[in-house]
Amino acid sequence: MTSNDPLHGLTLQAILTALVDRIGWDGLAHQVDVRCFKHEPSIKSSLTFLRKTPWARAKVEQLYLQHFS
Repeated sequence: MTSNDPLHGLTLQAILTALVDRIGWDGLAHQVDVRCFKHEPSIKSSLTFLRKTPWARAKVEQLYLQHFS
């Protein structure tokens, strides 16, 4: 059975890393207005925040789909 989810099989870390590589932390901060992308951003701190914050994670996933689909 195949999944209709375009993000199926992708980890949040892979999504975030791909976005940082493509648009940078400044681009992410501009698109998703959260402190963890603006103040001393890191993959680790951002993952911690996004896992606890469903609305922000949804925005990051949507941004990924816009850039990579």
